[in-house]
Parts: sequence; C-alpha cells; structure tokens
Amino acid sequence: MSTDADVIILGGGCAGLGLASNLSRYGSHAPRTVVLEQRNEYLNDRTWCFWGDDAAPYARLAGHQWRHLRVIGGGRCIDFDCGNTPYRMLAADAYYATTLQAIRTNPQLSLHLGHSALSEPEYIGGVWRIETSQGSISAGSLVDTRPKPASEQSPALLWQSFFGHEIETSDPVFDPFIADLMDFPEISDHRIAFIYVLPLTATRALVEYTVFAESPLPAAALQKGLDAALENRTRGSAYRTVRSEYGCIPMGGNGAAPAAGRANPSRVHAGLSAGAARPATGYAFQRLQRWGAQCAQALVTTGVPVPQTPDRLISRAMDWLFLHVLRTQPALAPALFSALFAGVDSHRLIRFLSDGGSLRDHAAVIAALPAGPFLKQLFTRKPSA
Repeated sequence: MSTDADVIILGGGCAGLGLASNLSRYGSHAPRTVVLEQRNEYLNDRTWCFWGDDAAPYARLAGHQWRHLRVIGGGRCIDFDCGNTPYRMLAADAYYATTLQAIRTNPQLSLHLGHSALSEPEYIGGVWRIETSQGSISAGSLVDTRPKPASEQSPALLWQSFFGHEIETSDPVFDPFIADLMDFPEISDHRIAFIYVLPLTATRALVEYTVFAESPLPAAALQKGLDAALENRTRGSAYRTVRSEYGCIPMGGNGAAPAAGRANPSRVHAGLSAGAARPATGYAFQRLQRWGAQCAQALVTTGVPVPQTPDRLISRAMDWLFLHVLRTQPALAPALFSALFAGVDSHRLIRFLSDGGSLRDHAAVIAALPAGPFLKQLFTRKPSA
C-alpha cells in the first residue's frame, strides 16, 4: 500500500520537534517525515532547564545560566555550587526557532500546523492511517508524542503542578548570579509547595509557585501561592508581567515500556506521559534530546522507531521509594531536599539528577538522606497509586 510519508510524528512540541531536528541531520538519508501539530503558531510559552557543560545538547542556545543555586528549607539555606555544569535555562522561542529551521532545511521533512487528529490512528495493511482536521495521511511508522489518554496511563504517584510569571521590576531586587531552586515557604501534611526563582537580571526574573500533590492542580489553584511569592520577592517594587507559564508533570507511574512489550513496533509513544520526565524530579529536556537522537538513528537505519529507554533498576527503585516517602510524609520534604543538596558533592548530585550517576553517586545520595523515613516506608504496605 502506498503511503504519504515514511514516518508521521504526531505532535510538534519539545519531543516531536527534537526528533524531527535530529532526523534533519541525516540529509537525503532521512525518511520522508511529516510532523502534525494542532497549534497554529509557536509562542514563547515555556522554558526548559537542565544542568550541562557546553557540549550538552542546546547548551549554547540557553539564554541564561547559573553556577550557584539555593535550596531553602528545613531551617537551612544551602548554596549549591554547580561548578563546570551550570544550571541552564532555554527559552521556548529559541528552541522552536532552531528546530523549525532544521526542519525547513531538509526537504525530506515537513511540518503541518493546525492539524488535529480526529480519531485514533488505524493500522491497516501494514500502514498507519490518521484522519486529521485537514484530511487523511498515512505512513509506515508512527511516533505519537501527544499526552496519552487518562485510560492508558498508569496513575502517577505525585503530580508536579507549577504556575509562574516572568516579571520586570522597577527596582533592582534580584541577584542574577544565584537562582533559587527550591524555597519552601511552608510545611504541610498534605502537599509539598515551594518557590522557584530564576533571576535573569537585577530587575527581571521568572518566579514560579510549584506544588507536589496527589492530583494535578489548575493554575487557579496555584494563584494565591504565586501572588504571595511575587509579593515576597519584589519587596514592594512595582512590576509588570512579561509572560506566564503553567504545567503539570506526572511523577512516577508513567515509565517507558520495554520494547519487547509493544503491541506494534512501528508505533511508539514519547513525551511526558511515556517516561520522558525523571520520576523523582520532573526534569525531561535532556532525556527527550537523548531519545530524539536514538529514535532518529533507529528510523534511518531500520525504519522502526524506538521508545524512551527505561531507567536503570537502581534509579527506578530509588525514585519509587523517594516518591512514596514524599507522598506519605510531605512535611519531611524541606528537610529531605536540604539534606540532599547539602550532603552530596555537587558533581555527584548533578550526575545523579541528570541520569548519568555511577553506583558511587547513588550510594552518596543514599548516605546523605536520613534512613528512618525510608526504612519505615519499606516496611509498610505500598500506598495505592
């Protein structure tokens, strides 16, 4: 059966554009690829952050970086020195511009905006066919980066919901050389809340209010906490909102499925609901870029896409235990995160948080945390997810 393309990428967000950008590097050897995205235009609607040296994907494109981070909680204020792997912030408009340009330079790839899937893709005669708002399209392979329907997702242990404003103040109230990774303004028995501040200049910063809870929260539910954070950080200075961002990230319960367990190898799911985010942290950007490179290579060499690589067993076990402790004992969060950032060498902790940790790095993380809450969790019944 003839097809319109070799590969269809459903969704042109971070995952879909990253994969397409990697495919573009193969020139004429790239498969005929169509990216279908429901939005009509790309806006500067979000940021992605990660630790990395200059060799990390998109590191040089990041508009801001910090070599010092603060974690405030549990009665402590920790200055975390990132050393040679600064914490970098990549704005969406820079990422979109770079990946869209890469797609435009290779005639094997095309991006179609304003295309929504009207029904689930059908696999007929060895071909995937999709009915969209702009007509039917078919291909031999399908990479679906859209969020999975709730019925197909494993329940998350926790949800990370965040809402923030990038603001410009009339007075210099920020220190642009140090970012607040986590500032816990309160201790709660039912959820974990903290303030996240990325200062861009002395008068400009992204201020976010973040909550870890058992259910995702809408922006409206975070507004009061964000307002308090803005009042505290602006210290009476007048300010204007430049832009806003909001999101919900599943933490645990949505890991990547082993390749052998897929019903049809010619279709894979990718993105946040398919294991892109590190369960215990919510960081996904670097993981998505690694997957994009691996999947592009597989499509070029075999014609078959590959899913996100599952985390190592030790990482899955540690994340599972840590998330369960946070879920059942949220009031411990400020002390636990403070102990982690104060007690582990920064190079080791950054490798661990960035999925490059050795066994010694994992051991250092275990040694830095108080054993009691984790032993208690191991000997209690697993909470329902």
